[in-house]
Amino acid sequence: MKFSYLLTNVKINIKKTYFYCLKKPTVVNITNIFNIDEATGIPKYRQIINSVCMAIEQGILKKGDKIASINQICGELSLSRDTVMLAFNELRSRGIVITVPGKGYYIEKTDLNFDRQVFLLFDELNVFKEDLYTSFLERLDNRINVDIYFHHFNYHVYKELIESSVGKYSAYIIMPATFNNSIEVVRQLPSDKVFILDRLKPDLYEYPVIYQDFEKDVYDGMMAGKELFCKYQKLIMVFPGGKEPEERVAGFQRFCTDWNMKSEVLRSVEKRNVQKGEAYIVVSDRNLVRIVKNAAAMDLQLGRDVGLVSFNDTMLKEVVAGGITTISTDFIQMGKTLADMILNHKNIKIRNPSKLILRKSL
Repeated sequence: MKFSYLLTNVKINIKKTYFYCLKKPTVVNITNIFNIDEATGIPKYRQIINSVCMAIEQGILKKGDKIASINQICGELSLSRDTVMLAFNELRSRGIVITVPGKGYYIEKTDLNFDRQVFLLFDELNVFKEDLYTSFLERLDNRINVDIYFHHFNYHVYKELIESSVGKYSAYIIMPATFNNSIEVVRQLPSDKVFILDRLKPDLYEYPVIYQDFEKDVYDGMMAGKELFCKYQKLIMVFPGGKEPEERVAGFQRFCTDWNMKSEVLRSVEKRNVQKGEAYIVVSDRNLVRIVKNAAAMDLQLGRDVGLVSFNDTMLKEVVAGGITTISTDFIQMGKTLADMILNHKNIKIRNPSKLILRKSL
């Protein structure tokens, strides 16, 4: 059975919080709400959201009802706290539930009808996509429902999700990732309702798109810090390949050629000791951690003896090892631009802004 996954952005009136504190709430039994099935392949956090929405539609949950505590749900359903929190944060962001400090979660919204339906297909869920997604929701009209899916770089999943969505939505947002035959699936959708996200692919050029120019982003970012990069004897890009855009390597190599810098491209630094005078540009956070740990073990100081640059900025990179320099696209702006395109039916191609964020590690 396929459940609807409803997402919207609703402003919460804080004054309503006190109403739930004053009256004795109805606490609904967990077994009457949640239906978690390991065999479906649907992420568990999404099954939690679907279960709450279905319970509301069936009248099991009503406005003002209290949902069991996070700890109780985790214990009775054998779920991790992160999984349950992710689901309830989504429900809260949509205004379906509110939180009363010291009391728990209460049903706030029972009207789950929407004017427009949007299909959103991401490659994977990570902190960058969360920023993009949250920004997107905040800019949308509150009568728009968004169903979000993930293909996890699996073409068969990508194909199946798109084919099963045909004719069900007023807009389709597709993140095609590295797939080279995206058009074979996407052309099944109404062409005037498709929006491409993150990559400018030749076979999908006819559609509106918000994209990263991966080669230019790397080159421009390195040019912005040229004096710092050029103080090192060798520049090394650690590029694992696979799902990562190869254009980043081209941007790196172009910079090194233009400025006559000694360079190397590696797949991993798992068995390599960093050397004084080297600067590393890393794609994966796993290799980022390895370099930070290895430099500390070799008594080399980041930003003085060894340079380090990462992609995709996060709050964690602001504080790790005194601050990690990043080359990062603006995912929050990407979400805002995407919402504007959907709301105003814009058929345009926009390069998302990217910049070098300098910190101690370079």
